[in-house]
Amino acid sequence: MSRVETLSIRGARRAFTKDHAALESASLELHAGEITALLGASGSGKSTLLRAVAGLEQLDAGEITADGVTWTGQKTFLAPEQRRVGLVFQDYALFPHMTAVENVAFGLTGADRKTRALEQLRAVELEHKASQYPHELSGGEQQRVALARALAPRPGVVLLDEPFSGLDRRLRGDVRQRTMEVLREAGTAVLFVTHDAEEALESADQLALMDAGRIIQHGAPQDVWFNPVSETAARLVGDVQTCKASVRNGEVVLPIGTVKTSLAEATPVTALVRPQGLALEPEGELTVTRVTYSGPICDIDLRATDGSDWTLQVPATDTINIGDRVGARINPAYVTLLET
Repeated sequence: MSRVETLSIRGARRAFTKDHAALESASLELHAGEITALLGASGSGKSTLLRAVAGLEQLDAGEITADGVTWTGQKTFLAPEQRRVGLVFQDYALFPHMTAVENVAFGLTGADRKTRALEQLRAVELEHKASQYPHELSGGEQQRVALARALAPRPGVVLLDEPFSGLDRRLRGDVRQRTMEVLREAGTAVLFVTHDAEEALESADQLALMDAGRIIQHGAPQDVWFNPVSETAARLVGDVQTCKASVRNGEVVLPIGTVKTSLAEATPVTALVRPQGLALEPEGELTVTRVTYSGPICDIDLRATDGSDWTLQVPATDTINIGDRVGARINPAYVTLLET
């Protein structure tokens, strides 16, 4: 099958009850050769949107088109088997009585189906496991077999629903990296659903944030992280601290430092401050209240003179102790000022 160059979701709505819409005016575009991560908390509508693209869920309103062909619309609904979609689910859904190559070949037609299945296993570096059954494979290997099966029919779009959440953290990064390399080589449009911000930021070419059934921000991962459009968006991609203030003489004065701004005088703002944007100074009026180590990174909790609490994240250090008096310096690149 030929790949889908552009898949468009416009105004998608899906309500399972009168009082709650799982999707509400959700719009998103996927492009061939790009991995789009859909990031949101549990219940935000991520999986419902993915299932709607796959044809496993009908919409109450809105449309889904692939290169101008309507998959879901007011009077059109293509069945899942009519859509050029490859699916990888959280539980992999491999047939336990079939070998790896039989799983990958399932659904393929033609005399060369086994050859094509072996080629796809080779692409995910598992050709040597072709004759083994799912229970003889590790979790990471099962995930790669599921990916090979999804790619074998040469789909136009690949959908992945929390595909790495069942793996232990030690394996997750390596398996994720291999998976994304295979998907990029395939050149298909990819929608990758996850609730893990680190996973989304590391893996995606494009990042879409979802909350309460809506896409609230979409763009390059680094742009979304550095320039969140709201506090909700900021928290979806990482830790953030907030403080209300107003502009005075071209500055916003926070309990932990000052940020210059071009906003108009007296504009009320909410400052969103990433802990990675705060650096320690040897002298100041902040009191260290807690020091937390996580490998090479250290979170240092500080209390300002107004009683507000702040956290900064720095390389691990053994020179800071609870009760120390320190100062802080703000990197403005890690601060977003939202007008309120």
